[in-house]
Amino acid sequence: MFPRAVLFDLDDTLISAYRQPELAWIAIAAEFTEELGTLPLASVAAAVAAASEAFWADDDRHRQGRLNLLDARSGIVMEGFSALARDGHRVPDGPVATQVATRMATRYQTYRDTQMHLFPDAHEVVDALRARGVKLALITNGAAQPQRAKVERFELTHRFDHIQIEGEHGFGKPEERAYRHAMTALGVAAHETWMVGDNLEWEVIAPQRLGIHAIWHDSLGGGLPPGTQARPDRIIRSLRELLPTGL
Repeated sequence: MFPRAVLFDLDDTLISAYRQPELAWIAIAAEFTEELGTLPLASVAAAVAAASEAFWADDDRHRQGRLNLLDARSGIVMEGFSALARDGHRVPDGPVATQVATRMATRYQTYRDTQMHLFPDAHEVVDALRARGVKLALITNGAAQPQRAKVERFELTHRFDHIQIEGEHGFGKPEERAYRHAMTALGVAAHETWMVGDNLEWEVIAPQRLGIHAIWHDSLGGGLPPGTQARPDRIIRSLRELLPTGL
């Protein structure tokens, strides 16, 4: 009925954090109409979202960028400006472009912070697993300070036996030692463990290589993307599905 241990991801697994980035960038662009001039807001948002997707899809840039989000997002906005310029739009340039990009990136982070919230039943599900003797670890990538702040803000610290933040430990998913370290801390083996998360590489493909049962949290209900090699052992739309019916 239950595993001996569950490893949970944080962002977009226990908390809604970075979903639907294009909608967020539309909201940000609307606050910068003076700086962006006649640029269509939808075009700005689409260009920045496309640059963001390309950036985070690159393993090396992703690894470096998630530890310094402001610099990463400032660069992403600049890449969005470059794409718009190639399409014939008049965009900020020179030092002004750098200033606007940095301000937009900073505002994006504060905007996302205000929009973040726990997924329904997150506390209830984690508490129910813990009450039944399941050992719990929270494994999240990213810089130490912002990730630790989220853990504390959403009252998760006391709910987990082990909390593993990339910026605090010096390694993160999808490195094998990220999962092995967590399992060692909990005193469990891979075949006794579930991994729950939204990232198909980090929370499905990589842990499955170690024999961990991988559960993909598809909170938006979009299904597996075309062409993916990922084959989750289970797909859930809500965290509540981790518990047997009736609990």
